[in-house]
Amino acid sequence: MNGYLRPRTIEEALEIQRALKTKLKITPLKKPPVLIAAADASFSDDLVFAAASLYRYPPLVHTEDAFARGKARFPYIPGLFAFREGDPIISALKKLKTMPDLILVDGQGIAHPNGIGIASHLGVLLGIPTIGCAKSRLVGEYDEPRSERGSWTHLYLNGTKVGAVVRTRDNVKPVFISPGHLMDIDSAVEIVLKCISGFRIPEPLRTADRLSKEMKRDYEAGLP
Repeated sequence: MNGYLRPRTIEEALEIQRALKTKLKITPLKKPPVLIAAADASFSDDLVFAAASLYRYPPLVHTEDAFARGKARFPYIPGLFAFREGDPIISALKKLKTMPDLILVDGQGIAHPNGIGIASHLGVLLGIPTIGCAKSRLVGEYDEPRSERGSWTHLYLNGTKVGAVVRTRDNVKPVFISPGHLMDIDSAVEIVLKCISGFRIPEPLRTADRLSKEMKRDYEAGLP
């Protein structure tokens, strides 16, 4: 698996994306998930702090967290984030006592310049359905959804539907949802909306984000 996460050059990274894209499957979710994990990472110079949070679903019940720290082995290049933070994120996910049925990732799925963002990349490598949930748009065009919670519109790239722009709370900025792997747009929107509990970002991702930032803060403060 490391060979798909540790390219030596940009061209090698692009070749890996092209190879993994041939294995990508965008399809309706086969069965409702029982366990959902979210994964996120924070950085301190060249160190990556990854956190994975596991929830029972539905309703959302937080059951477990796992952590991993590693060195960023690839430069910061938009569109190639999987090679910078994917290795520690997978390590954190694998430390969970139970592997999830579905993974939420802070990033893009197929709404990506090369059609394979970090959510898709990780989904193919792990063989688990994944959803990309991003705070901002990377690519594509869309019509603004209505202001009410649950309203959404399609995100298009070159005329093809690649995701959804979803209003998760009334009168707040939307989030950008895209299927990663073994997932389609409608299924992804449904899952994300059911993971919202009073905030703009799905609750599992909020937890993973907070924990990764706490790891970074403790490290920079010199705490064990």
